Amino acid sequence: MNNTHTQKAKGFKHKICTVSFAIALVLGGCSNDSEQPQTPVADEQKMEALAQQNDTTEKTESAESDYSRFDIYAPFTLTSDLSHLSDNQKQMISLLIDAAKIMDNLFWKQAYGDKEALLAKIDDPKAKQFAIINYGPWDRLDGNQPFIDGYDVKSKGAQFYPSDMTVAQFEAWEQEDKDGLYSLVRRDENGNLTLVPYSVAFKNELEEASKLLKGAAQLAEDEGFKQYLELRADALLTDNYQPSDLAWMDMKSNPVELVIGPIENYEDQLFGYKTAFSAYVLIKDLEWSERLSRFAAFLPELQQGLPVDEKYKKEMPGTDSDLNAYDVVYYAGDSNAGSKTIAINLPNDEQVQLAKGTRRLQLKNAMRAKFDKILVPISEQLIHPDQRKHITFDAFFANTMFHEVAHGLGIKNTIDGSNTVRAALKETASPLEEGKADILGLYMVSKLYEKGEIKDGELMDNYVTFLAGIFRSVRFGASSAHGRANMVRFNFFKEAGAFSRDPETGYYSVNFDKMTEAVDALSNKILTIQGDGDYQAAKTLLEEQGIIDDQLASDLKMLEEKQIPVDVVFKQGKDALGLK
Repeated sequence: MNNTHTQKAKGFKHKICTVSFAIALVLGGCSNDSEQPQTPVADEQKMEALAQQNDTTEKTESAESDYSRFDIYAPFTLTSDLSHLSDNQKQMISLLIDAAKIMDNLFWKQAYGDKEALLAKIDDPKAKQFAIINYGPWDRLDGNQPFIDGYDVKSKGAQFYPSDMTVAQFEAWEQEDKDGLYSLVRRDENGNLTLVPYSVAFKNELEEASKLLKGAAQLAEDEGFKQYLELRADALLTDNYQPSDLAWMDMKSNPVELVIGPIENYEDQLFGYKTAFSAYVLIKDLEWSERLSRFAAFLPELQQGLPVDEKYKKEMPGTDSDLNAYDVVYYAGDSNAGSKTIAINLPNDEQVQLAKGTRRLQLKNAMRAKFDKILVPISEQLIHPDQRKHITFDAFFANTMFHEVAHGLGIKNTIDGSNTVRAALKETASPLEEGKADILGLYMVSKLYEKGEIKDGELMDNYVTFLAGIFRSVRFGASSAHGRANMVRFNFFKEAGAFSRDPETGYYSVNFDKMTEAVDALSNKILTIQGDGDYQAAKTLLEEQGIIDDQLASDLKMLEEKQIPVDVVFKQGKDALGLK
């Protein structure tokens, strides 16, 4: 294993992060230029104490750097046509953005701590902007390695748990709801572990956000959206989010959309229990939504056809699921950290999913930004010229959309009924679920082509665009559940012969028939692990398949050398929308 490369300058350090090392570490939070898998999460968790996060003085080795990592995000302005909205609706959007900003500040506290104190000690403008993008001094697309001098690797528990708490201490702690979604673990005056609900820990901020949502509700012209805002405002103060999740599922006609609160558990890489604050403010694209609306009706049929034993598909997805396309006009908190979300599948509450399904929100303008600025340039470097005609935005949109739809397929509770899949698989649950969604998304596309329900393009478009998409997503690195899932899938497909690489040109080509077989085989494997709640099998799959070989590392490094962006950063807010 090679050493980490860093440089100290102007009070910060920036690593030459070759992409090969960033993604070689599948499950650890270690550093760069390695070509071997590193210590798995579960083993690291058994260390005596977590790495301390904010007050460490440990430094990593210095070396020369060109600061190239500071430029890995391509700028893109988030805007939308608001001409069809009333003055009240525009005023409502302003209030929603204000509430979203509060979520942004709360996520800073969960992910790092004191935002202003960190930014105050960074002189270099690029380093400061990079810290803002990453919500701390750790590069989220480089295995959470520090780029500011004086910080060690990010603690896997972020700020959800005490920095001196061991996994053994937590597991031995006899406390009801210690794995709850909406509480922090802290130490009391005697040094004992205790739970602090979010509504208590962040009382002042959540009260202000609640007032803003209630004010927005008074301006809402859609009754369903008004009810959701009122219930969500209450939830921020009580930590009871299920009523508002149920109300959110019933909204069908509102032109303005809001997702807000503690939602995803990706930031908690220690146990995957605690949820992080985030927000999206969105404007519905009525034309594209109309095109998508009919696909949700096929979920029960597609569930029955899954390539796995009957017992792993006994749960039936709700038929109230719907698909809509949106322009996103504001990201905040967890959704804005590092790599940006381009589609949403919510709520995560398994009870709500089984009762009503989920809603899938496709963020069309953000999706277009990533396709144009990242996916197309990648395909020009790595996809065989004969197959580049299959790289299309429609296929990219469909693959992303059906990824979100596929979260509703499979199984949410283990087949023995003892637990949810999420709880049984612990920290492996998120990468397994993302892997499932990607692979079942392709399965769904293929079946809908067979049925004649998808009439534009051809299945090969989806396959080739999917392969190019793996190169895009795998660059997110080891700290991302999506990145881990992509690593596993790439190696599984490679072993199955689903694609080949020309050693002379370096171009990749899809083998249509073997790709189809590999999709079914990997679907079966992941669904079986989830249904069995087999934590050890999940760990083994991630450890054995989630590695990077020299050739792929070289190809990905070439993309970096060509200065192809890894992701996008948004210019957003009221000014971008022309609002006060």
